[in-house]
Amino acid sequence: MAGAGRIIGRVFLLLLLILILAGGGLVWFDYLNIIDAKTVLAPVYRLIGLQPRSQAPGGDEEFLSLDAERLAARLEALELRAMEMDKTEQEQLSRRNEIEQMAQDLEERQKALDERENTFNKLLEDTDNKARNVEQIARYLNGMPPASAVEIINRMNDQDAIDVLRKTEEIAQAEGTASIVSFWLSLMPPERAAELQRKMAGRPTIRE
Repeated sequence: MAGAGRIIGRVFLLLLLILILAGGGLVWFDYLNIIDAKTVLAPVYRLIGLQPRSQAPGGDEEFLSLDAERLAARLEALELRAMEMDKTEQEQLSRRNEIEQMAQDLEERQKALDERENTFNKLLEDTDNKARNVEQIARYLNGMPPASAVEIINRMNDQDAIDVLRKTEEIAQAEGTASIVSFWLSLMPPERAAELQRKMAGRPTIRE
């Protein structure tokens, strides 16, 4: 009987120790706000003359704060993404402007080349027309009396007169006849004849 009593006593002490430890842990966890045991512990606090602790405010506020932080992080990420998209769009716009400027420069260069080619072709056409006109005038003057031909030549400017005189010589050489140019020059005023001869020696002939 004595042994059974000792065992019962030990079990009772162990149970009491477990209850004390459990109660202490409950109070401690409640103090740390890990669990909410204020409703259970309020009668105990009153029994020993202590004021029960009220529920720490802000439980829902803490969740709201976490949601606000998550929302702020998402908004920041979205803002960064929007900034990156704006930067990419600006780079694409700048590149597009560069390409359009290059295309415009190429188009202007092509227009300049086309205009230059047209001008060159027109110049060649005008030169051909002038050569034909000079030949017609030379043949016309060849068929006139020398004095009348010289009178017309004297009314020409120096370059036109030189072109006609040279063409007259070319026609004579091509046809194997004597050139009348020397005779025309002899009928001109000496100063005019000397000036035309000097310029004829330094200027190229007109190409057909």
